[in-house]
Amino acid sequence: MTEKILILDFGSQYTQLIARAVREANVYCEIIPYHKSFSIDNSLKGIILSGSPFSVNEENAPTIDIPSFIKKLPVLGVCYGAQLTAKEFGGRVDKSNKREYGRAKLEKIKEDILLNDVNNNSQVWMSHSDSIVALPDGFEILATTESIPVAAFKRIDDRQKMTDDSGHPLYGLQFHPEVYHSTEGKKIIKNFLVHICGCSQNWTPASFVHETVEQLKKQIGDAHVIMALSGGVDSTVAATLISKAIGKNLHGIFVDNGVLRKNEFEQVLETYKQLDLNVTGIDAKDLFYKELAGQSDPETKRKIIGKLFIDIFQQEAKKVVGVSFLGQGTIYPDVIESVSVHGPSQTIKSHHNVGGLPSYMHLELVEPLRFLFKDEVRKVGLELGIPAEMIHRHPFPGPGLAIRILGDITKEKVAMLQEADHIYIKGLKETGLYEKVWQAGTILLPVKSVGVMGDERTYEFTVALRAVTSVDGMTADWAHLPYEFLANISNEIINNVRGINRVVYDISSKPPATIEWE
Repeated sequence: MTEKILILDFGSQYTQLIARAVREANVYCEIIPYHKSFSIDNSLKGIILSGSPFSVNEENAPTIDIPSFIKKLPVLGVCYGAQLTAKEFGGRVDKSNKREYGRAKLEKIKEDILLNDVNNNSQVWMSHSDSIVALPDGFEILATTESIPVAAFKRIDDRQKMTDDSGHPLYGLQFHPEVYHSTEGKKIIKNFLVHICGCSQNWTPASFVHETVEQLKKQIGDAHVIMALSGGVDSTVAATLISKAIGKNLHGIFVDNGVLRKNEFEQVLETYKQLDLNVTGIDAKDLFYKELAGQSDPETKRKIIGKLFIDIFQQEAKKVVGVSFLGQGTIYPDVIESVSVHGPSQTIKSHHNVGGLPSYMHLELVEPLRFLFKDEVRKVGLELGIPAEMIHRHPFPGPGLAIRILGDITKEKVAMLQEADHIYIKGLKETGLYEKVWQAGTILLPVKSVGVMGDERTYEFTVALRAVTSVDGMTADWAHLPYEFLANISNEIINNVRGINRVVYDISSKPPATIEWE
């Protein structure tokens, strides 16, 4: 049975970061809204209470029964979780004299296993407008900062002795150990996990693969699964896990919508063949080009591509006998974002892989990656033997090059952009720059300009090169690619792609711009 830490979410923007820090320590964890009920079994090793945009002194502030938790498990409160802990046990939380945001230095008052190997005056990150001004009886301060009296604390009364009917350790941190700017924060989280909760740190990609394949065998049995594949990391890893469990009873469908990258359809199918995945490739380019003809609005293009895909997928699904399950590459951030902290859980977003499939297909979902973050999906993919080139591929939009061709779509424009984009991506890989950027691509602009080639004047299209650096795609900065590289790529595109006579480089960050142009 996999050991688990439960993170109760009070709505903090940093809750996912807590989960990532726990996972990085090779301990499995899940995030649930603070108000959702849960069962406690032998697999559950501890509870972490997240931060929150609320003040504990607000009339409708979220609350939980911390005393009942510590009868069974160790608890760590972070920011709001720490303030709520102090208040629930009789302490006092007031508005700070000044709102404390940003870096602070942690001064250790007392040595404790939670702060083991943490340097004195270690940098931590604050983000709060309330402070704990008085701890409850039976609690003690472990650390402070220049601005706040209680930065870390624990409960010390007799119930702290871990007997069956007493209490388990209870800690609070006013700062955010999970964020990058708390330089030794992950060490603190690891201390809680290992030394206080007793976690064995045995949750690894190899253990995940083994356990997931066994679970899939039980869930699916002899039934058949149908799944749309895109060539992307999530769907490929999910399909490979399902295939390991049920073999040829997985039926993958990969559609060439005419707006993939150059040779992508053939290359991806070959990779799937090497992975021994049962995948059918559908060449539907002409159908997509026909429906996209004359359409310039980005949202219209997206809807056309989505509807056509669903139609084709349904046609292919009817050909497979005995299908009971629909495979999807849903990952954990999508699951978390679909659950409201302030109300009942919502359904998972509908746009993943074959999102929008009609309910009358009556298929049960199989989502083997629904509790993994993106970087964990990649690690599992490598563990499964999926080629590194596919695992580390940049994000690519579902509508493909259709939203990188501004204006209407034609077969000729697609071919032109495919060639230019191929030169750009190939150049990034050959110079070692591909791994240094989050996402890169080429955009065909609806702009023609005058050029000179030899003795001839030209009037041809412009392409924009885009490359950004990012951690999660939520924010992004334009990549500072070397001028020499950009000059070489510009020359190669103009010299080799007929119809393009000008290349520009996009130096916009997100925000205010977006990564894609449409």
